[in-house]
Amino acid sequence: MDVENGMQFLSHDAMGKTGNDVIFSWFARYQNAAAAGADAVNGTVGALLEDEGTLAINTVVDAALREAPPVEFAAYAPLRGLPSFLDLAQTLALGETRSPLLELGVCATATATPGGSGALYLAAKNFVNEGESVLLRDRHWGPYAGFLAGCGLETSTYPLLPETEDEAHPHFDAKAFSVALEKLASQQKNVMTWLNDPAHNPTGLSLPAESRYELLNLFMESAAKNEHVGHTLLLDAAYHLYADEPHGWAETIHEALERGLPWPENLLITFAVSLSKSHTIYGLRTGALVSLHPDEAVLERLDDVMGVTGRQTWSAAPRIAQFVLSGLHSTAEGGQAWSHECERLTHLLTERREAFISACQRLDVPVNPSHDGFFAWYECDNPTEVAEACADQHVYLVPLKGGIRIGLCAIPLAKIEQVAQALSRVSQE
Repeated sequence: MDVENGMQFLSHDAMGKTGNDVIFSWFARYQNAAAAGADAVNGTVGALLEDEGTLAINTVVDAALREAPPVEFAAYAPLRGLPSFLDLAQTLALGETRSPLLELGVCATATATPGGSGALYLAAKNFVNEGESVLLRDRHWGPYAGFLAGCGLETSTYPLLPETEDEAHPHFDAKAFSVALEKLASQQKNVMTWLNDPAHNPTGLSLPAESRYELLNLFMESAAKNEHVGHTLLLDAAYHLYADEPHGWAETIHEALERGLPWPENLLITFAVSLSKSHTIYGLRTGALVSLHPDEAVLERLDDVMGVTGRQTWSAAPRIAQFVLSGLHSTAEGGQAWSHECERLTHLLTERREAFISACQRLDVPVNPSHDGFFAWYECDNPTEVAEACADQHVYLVPLKGGIRIGLCAIPLAKIEQVAQALSRVSQE
């Protein structure tokens, strides 16, 4: 039987959906090697594991979930989310800068979503027109392309790092970003960029304050110059609560406004908030899209759009985590208990990153700058060959476009040296 002819019930769009997820396929290879008795290292998954290999779980969150009333597991949430959770989502995005921003006239709203992925979908579906391009770094989380393509969108990119040395902004190519942004603004009715910062996936890069300010200033300037083009700056905050500056972007926005930078009416700033990593509830699919704008009426209209989009896609986001976590964070005791456990998990990541960077420096392994979060990055032109060579040494990493993602979140501290040695052997071949 001809499979293509036998699949005529699929739409044209569906026929193009092929292939296996590269991360899960390499994780399966690690599992097979470990099951066969190899001393294998798992650097593939994007979930935080304890040093003994079990899933790291914030015990405070786990205990609170288990005490929740049965009705909170079973009932629907409101279409936009529980009000208490929407309030929490804004605080998680903005931190202690939330009130100072409000005092400067910045209004905020939120919509609950099934994980950070749901927040990305809301943005892709509503902030640019079909056929337009969304601006990304050239190194980005692979599923971005799928979310955008599924909404009929294209991608445009700029380099992750400056192609020539830039003392002012060593981790941000301001010139390339400006050129790419201006090109889109001259061709499209709407412009949106997705920026996974801090703790970028797949590199662990975090922009310093100076680069955050420069990027925001360029975006504001573009919006002011192209007053009839909608501008949306989406900050993917999937890992931000594991960063040294978890609310750096809120602080940068506040700084810009205090310096007198005007907020153009055609500019929207949004945060894609995920509780999967920060609260170790990956499977409960809880997140939010938090939006900022000076005009409350704009945000009220936005609430309608997001609510309708959610209703037409997933109905309502899961209720249980919204209920439990908003309750947990509503008291000083609960918030402090969660924070203490989160700090423990952050320490795991910090130890592993410091050990990895130290080992790579000692072994002359040229890894990219990596500051926060779950990952580190080895830039190369032949990622599949490099990953295969590491796998021959039973070190399993993920080959992506332009390099290798190293899942520090999954690698026990005692195995970090083994990973650096595998990359060293490959880099010297």
